[in-house]
Amino acid sequence: MGFDALLGNERLKENLTGSLRRGHISHFYLISGPAGSGKHTLAKLLAAAILCGKQDAPCGHCSVCRKISDGNHPDFITVTDPEHKNIAVKIVREIRDDVFIRPNESDHKIYLFAQDLGIEGQNALLKVLEEPPKYGVFLLLTDNPEKILPTVRSRCTELNLHALNPDILRRALRQQFPDICAEDMEAAIMRSGGFLGQAREILENGEALSPQTTAFTEAFSGRNMLALAQVLAPMEKCKRDQLLNILSQWLDVLEGALAARSGMTAVPAQSRLLSSSRSSQELMDAIRNLKQAYTYAQGNVSPAAICGWLMWVLR
Repeated sequence: MGFDALLGNERLKENLTGSLRRGHISHFYLISGPAGSGKHTLAKLLAAAILCGKQDAPCGHCSVCRKISDGNHPDFITVTDPEHKNIAVKIVREIRDDVFIRPNESDHKIYLFAQDLGIEGQNALLKVLEEPPKYGVFLLLTDNPEKILPTVRSRCTELNLHALNPDILRRALRQQFPDICAEDMEAAIMRSGGFLGQAREILENGEALSPQTTAFTEAFSGRNMLALAQVLAPMEKCKRDQLLNILSQWLDVLEGALAARSGMTAVPAQSRLLSSSRSSQELMDAIRNLKQAYTYAQGNVSPAAICGWLMWVLR
């Protein structure tokens, strides 16, 4: 099995496999990549490879691999702090003490930091990274290696995950979404930046469009001004940040529609709906007006005034 469960990233997988077969295990791996790039997948595979002990580690079948996959191996500890954006320093210090308790079942004890560490947390972890016990292994996930202090980063083996080839993404998505239409799949691939997790989320959640965006698309594509008024009226009570987020989504959908009018097929379904019902000029006018509304929202204009103005210019 090896690292086959991680798509793409062939050079990274080859280097890791060769290193582990030679018995070279780092005390600290920094796994980096955008959301949906496979950081958690690689972390679990790496932990299994270190603890498995089989020739083709991770084999994926032994009791060690199964325990890691199920999240109940006593020597593979996932560190999170659901109550905070960054893992609290107190938790890092507890882990720093715990690492000196020897492993339960294996030759190594692995800690997966699945959440960002702030500056204080990194400094607290640095103390054990400088002189770790020989069985201790730390896996730190990050979407941006630049967040990591140079003193911490200098002690790590960096594993950087890269975007996938569209053909690899296409095959994986077709297996997971056999009934998805080709246009929606191509749109997800294009907008995912080449990362499977992001493409999957787009197909599962429709990019998490707000109810206002869905209703706006239907009203504007159907030239239904009453429905548009029914969308805009409640938005007059939105907080400024909420209004900016909604307007940003409307702009994305309209710009996608304009791209579709220009012949691009890989756009969201909402944009395709608009492109078939509105002319290029109408879409450009709406985009210009929404950009102006966005500028107003960034200033001191009230949401009520902005929504009233949009009702007039989008009619």
